[in-house]
Amino acid sequence: MYDGGYCMDSATIINLLIVVGIGLFLWNRFGTARGLSNMSPIRFEQELTNHADALLIDVREPHEYQAGHIPNALNIPVSQLQDKLAEVPKDHKVLLYCQSGLRSRKAARILSKMGYRNMGHLSSGIMAWGGPLETKR
Repeated sequence: MYDGGYCMDSATIINLLIVVGIGLFLWNRFGTARGLSNMSPIRFEQELTNHADALLIDVREPHEYQAGHIPNALNIPVSQLQDKLAEVPKDHKVLLYCQSGLRSRKAARILSKMGYRNMGHLSSGIMAWGGPLETKR
């Protein structure tokens, strides 16, 4: 006899657990970092101008950096960031960029876990940057 309550079968419960698990994985992988501002190219350039002491970090690989980077950027590939934290002072604003915004967001999550709270990243990456670039050969 039906008592008016809702009962889920085990397949529905398993599917819900899978969806929640995938959601948590994606949030952990692609979610925002604490203390991070997503910036358009215009705002990113304003931050560079207004915060002369900001540390500008290109988190792409060296060959990408050498092909063209924002002037005065320090190249610390995201794959080496944890090993080079001593080069990133916590008392300065940190501005990050990469090719498309994915690696800089990942770098921000690494820095956030280490206590950095004053960060910005070029949300569409250097592909959207309209400002000057330097090359190093």
